[in-house]
Amino acid sequence: MKTKYCVLALVLPLVAAIGVAAEKSDLIMFGGDASRNFVTDEKDPPMEWDLKSGMNIKWVAELGSQTYAGPIFYDGKIFVGTNNEALKNPKLKGDRGNVMAFDAGTGEFLWQSAHPKLGAGRVNDWPLQGVCSTPAVENGVVYYVSNRAEVIAADVDGFLDGENDGPFKKEGEMGMVRKEIVPKGTPSSETMERRFLPKTGKTDEDILWKYDLIGELDVFPHNLAAGSPLIVGDIVYVITGQGVDEGHFNVPVPLAPSFVALNKKTGELVWESAIPGDDVLHGSWSNPSYGVFGGKPQVLFPGGDGWLYAYEPKTGELIWKFDMNPKDSKWELGGRGTRNNVISMAVVYDGIAYIGVGQDPEHGEGDGNLWAIDPAGKTGDITKSAVVWHVGGDDFHRTMSSASIHDGVMYIADLSGFVYALDLKTGKRLWRYDTFAAIWGSTFYADGKIYIGDEDGDIAVLAAGRDGGENDEGKLLYETNMGTSVYTTPILHDGVMYVASRTKLFAIQTGAMWKPKPKKKGS
Repeated sequence: MKTKYCVLALVLPLVAAIGVAAEKSDLIMFGGDASRNFVTDEKDPPMEWDLKSGMNIKWVAELGSQTYAGPIFYDGKIFVGTNNEALKNPKLKGDRGNVMAFDAGTGEFLWQSAHPKLGAGRVNDWPLQGVCSTPAVENGVVYYVSNRAEVIAADVDGFLDGENDGPFKKEGEMGMVRKEIVPKGTPSSETMERRFLPKTGKTDEDILWKYDLIGELDVFPHNLAAGSPLIVGDIVYVITGQGVDEGHFNVPVPLAPSFVALNKKTGELVWESAIPGDDVLHGSWSNPSYGVFGGKPQVLFPGGDGWLYAYEPKTGELIWKFDMNPKDSKWELGGRGTRNNVISMAVVYDGIAYIGVGQDPEHGEGDGNLWAIDPAGKTGDITKSAVVWHVGGDDFHRTMSSASIHDGVMYIADLSGFVYALDLKTGKRLWRYDTFAAIWGSTFYADGKIYIGDEDGDIAVLAAGRDGGENDEGKLLYETNMGTSVYTTPILHDGVMYVASRTKLFAIQTGAMWKPKPKKKGS
């Protein structure tokens, strides 16, 4: 079973609700805030837990069969992107893309979106991947990109509050239902009719507005649109998923945008950019970041061509671009080449942007490139002039992960399963820990510890800092298995750690004790 097209969403959020708007805000997004730095100031995170005994496990909730987005905490709720295999609503059957909301205190399921798959099939909406966009949430509104390449703004309470908030009021979908009047003797093939079916039950999603990137802008997402929104002020920014066709050689609509800015209150288009046009290598699967460089606010968009682009946030004017691959690198179908696109996000810290390149994980391991970029005062092609330091080749492999930066040290993982601690100023390796399994998520720093999950389902807790112990192989403090793959990154809120494995959502708290509910007879 293929599980590849949600990887861009996997650099999951920590919980550090820091808004970037001038007005007071409760904004939280993928990576905590707009800098996308996976670090929290919270103290005393859980150090160890065990699923078999239930030690320090507060609750466990069922997700779909594939989970790549979230978790994210907002106002007592946890939001996760997954698929429909958990069948929370038996009336909404089949393969769908779901954002699920749970009570953060009890794990009770609250409501969900349940988007049908696109008719074009796997070329635009790969089976069973669900929603791979980690939401941004602010002032009671959840923003995400659906599997149907729609930017959605929804009420955090769904229809639990009994209100259909607007302006969007037509929650529902077309479906086949039995005719109300069926004369006796009517053939069974003529007893059904196609009708609009409202989705306004208590566990349904209450959409405020939505923007269809395919219908409005002719975007052609390759296998999935999965961008996790960035919010700065009144604008929400997304990467559209724009990519190549099923043959992997042609961009069907090169003038369709890879980067889009929308008014967060109305969903109206503010600006769009069709860069990089025909030069998209595979798909556009990263997420934008925000920073101020040399006193100039900028939104950073990693492109599907392996370049990093900076735009003026309000107008969409291109400020600079940076090629994240060596000039002699070559793209080859299937991952055999040396040129990479980008799945991870740029992390902005003290006026420097840090980002690594990678590919679809099905393309396998390979040499990568990790950059520290100083764009202050620069415009145009700054590939040569903006490099602070670079690590590549066998010293850093392809990555889907973004960094966590704290106290002069960068922590970052690669697809090959290594976790690196690097000197922030020079890029010099301080230590490297081997998880012996592929890593899709990102390192998460909390109170002197680094948390990292892997494809084998293990979560390792490492000692943060410059000292990597014997042979500079990192200091492992604790390791445990979560039962299935962990493609996400843990988050922390008020002493509770939330972890989404491939199929379950866990709340972990020191002193808690969980006992699984007995299975029903016949289950």
